[in-house]
Amino acid sequence: MSESLSIIFMGTPEFAVASLDALAKSRHKVLAVVTAPDRPASRGLKLQQSAVKKYAVEHNLPVLQPEKLKNEEFVNQLKGLNPDLIVVVAFRMLPEVVWKLPKMGTINLHASLLPQYRGAAPINWAIINGEKETGVTTFFINQVIDNGDILLQEKISISEMDNAGSIHDKLMNVGSALLVKTVDAISNQTIKSSSQQNISANLLKPAPKIFREDCHINWNNNAEQVHNFIRGLSPYPAAWTEIVNKEGKKLVMKIFSSAIRSDIVLAPGELKVKDNTYIYIGCKDSAIEIKELQLEGKKTMPVADFLRGFRLEGEGWKVI
Repeated sequence: MSESLSIIFMGTPEFAVASLDALAKSRHKVLAVVTAPDRPASRGLKLQQSAVKKYAVEHNLPVLQPEKLKNEEFVNQLKGLNPDLIVVVAFRMLPEVVWKLPKMGTINLHASLLPQYRGAAPINWAIINGEKETGVTTFFINQVIDNGDILLQEKISISEMDNAGSIHDKLMNVGSALLVKTVDAISNQTIKSSSQQNISANLLKPAPKIFREDCHINWNNNAEQVHNFIRGLSPYPAAWTEIVNKEGKKLVMKIFSSAIRSDIVLAPGELKVKDNTYIYIGCKDSAIEIKELQLEGKKTMPVADFLRGFRLEGEGWKVI
């Protein structure tokens, strides 16, 4: 067996915890964990630790939480640890002074099959675009985000039942195993890398960060596009539309689950309630059946439960 590598792990959200756990249980040594500073959260503005920090504290791993990654004191701390490798999962873009520091380089786990879906929201965009498969990629970090030499990849299928939440969980687990496999191969000196520079830019599908305004449903798209949009943003940040009644009252409706209804034809944005149990909204070609929704300030619930407590039918509500 080849030598154990000394690793600094960098990550923040739940997605990164599975990878940290897998590395901590491997033959390699996690010297320290770098994560986001504690931030005020909720109404009480109580300081909230990242998911990665909570894991690190529970497992007695040293934690570093720099505000600025170029901070001289922080960089000197990293140098003092003398890592063989830095491993990054769902973290900030690193300055060159950091990613060039380890003798064996810095690697990243990305939730897509690079070079496709470079960017902050690869899981969401793959589903929104109707992909049938996605995966995870390990690669060496360089000066351009998600652009370094590819190390290993693992594919998974995207089923009709999947949404962003279920694919997140699948890739989280597949990715943690791939990450340990990658670190083992680097340690064994059996890793082979491949460049991302051999694909035309016009063939690439980006995965930029998603903002609230990007989540507004366009009912002029066809039903398949709208359905993929909804599941690609579910459960977070959630696709939304706005409804208004005949008195002019407007409400934001988040939609978390839907089904394509090719047997129902409605005008784009036309809202229909059936038997006080079903909600249909028209698209360019057919309609979408809403399965699960949330009105602003209310709980997420199945449509039938929602309609028992909120009257849409006969009140003149329509999508705007």
